[in-house]
Amino acid sequence: MATATSKPPAKDAWPLGKKIKVAAAAFAALALLWFVFNFADIKAQARLGAAYGAHVACSCRYIEGRPLASCEKDFEDGMEFVSVTDDPDNQRVSTSVPLLAEAVAERRGDFGCIQLNQSEIDALD
Repeated sequence: MATATSKPPAKDAWPLGKKIKVAAAAFAALALLWFVFNFADIKAQARLGAAYGAHVACSCRYIEGRPLASCEKDFEDGMEFVSVTDDPDNQRVSTSVPLLAEAVAERRGDFGCIQLNQSEIDALD
């Protein structure tokens, strides 16, 4: 019952929309902080995945003689971000994890598939 002296109900100081925005901003800040502190580990895992993928795909393609699409089945779980390209003229396979790592392996005679170092990869371009 309202009387002349009663006060109107207090408004919620934090409406639902504002609560959601603050929570999303806090989550984004925590995710960014986690990414910054773990970037070295993330990049190392990307390099490892790219190098492993290049070696496996090169061996599969140029030693076993299988098609490249069949070779991607040999990859371990978690290697979905590794992309593979083939250079049949040079018997070379390149792999990359976008924006993080790249690796190249090529068949060199009786030595099998060899990983190229960074200076050899730079000389290819």
